[in-house]
Amino acid sequence: MRNDGRPSGEHHRPVQITRGFTRNAPGSVLIEMGRTRVLCTASLDNKVPDWLMGKGKGWLTAEYSMLPGSTSPRKSRDKGKPDGRSVEIQRLIGRSLRAVVNLKPLDGWSVWVDCDVLDADGGTRTASITGAFVALADAIAHSDLAARAGEIFSDSVAAISVGIVKGETLLDLDYSEDSTAEVDMNLVMTGSGRFIEVQGTAEQAPFSAEQLQQMIGAGHRGITSLTNHQRESLGESWPLG
Repeated sequence: MRNDGRPSGEHHRPVQITRGFTRNAPGSVLIEMGRTRVLCTASLDNKVPDWLMGKGKGWLTAEYSMLPGSTSPRKSRDKGKPDGRSVEIQRLIGRSLRAVVNLKPLDGWSVWVDCDVLDADGGTRTASITGAFVALADAIAHSDLAARAGEIFSDSVAAISVGIVKGETLLDLDYSEDSTAEVDMNLVMTGSGRFIEVQGTAEQAPFSAEQLQQMIGAGHRGITSLTNHQRESLGESWPLG
């Protein structure tokens, strides 16, 4: 039995995706994975960065932050330039979403995805990616680009953590597990099972090829489950066939 009552092994935390969580952003999702909660919003702007002017493409970018009260002790608020960890994570979110988005049908448009952690208990970057896809799909569905959603999205994307704790492969680590893991990995994949990013680090001791395959297999199965949650949440707004 794990710290939060889950059975050992390949069980992710309870997932809840609440769409339309705020009023102003066309895509607005609260994603909860256990005690980790992230607000993901997506907004569109009818212009592109100067370096994309006249190139027949739109743009998609992401920002990430942890609110001061999301951790204990309090995390200082980012003022001006975000810290290195936040920059790393927002770049991961942006390129994960761009991997399943065709920028040509977005010509003339920029999409801003914002992920703000309200409550952190491990897996904030992976929850952000999973929730951000739903927010992005909603934003497109409620915009002038709605009719082109089938051209914009080539696939879905979700992410999950997996690691080795006390010699056992565990899926979707909470903070207590992540902080003591021998191996920590974040896996980003499409709904069709293709890899976007694999971030794996031996925190205490090297891991074997067999352990690597076990972690990838567990992560793949977890992402399949999360993709089903995304599909069920979006319902008729699911942008893929």
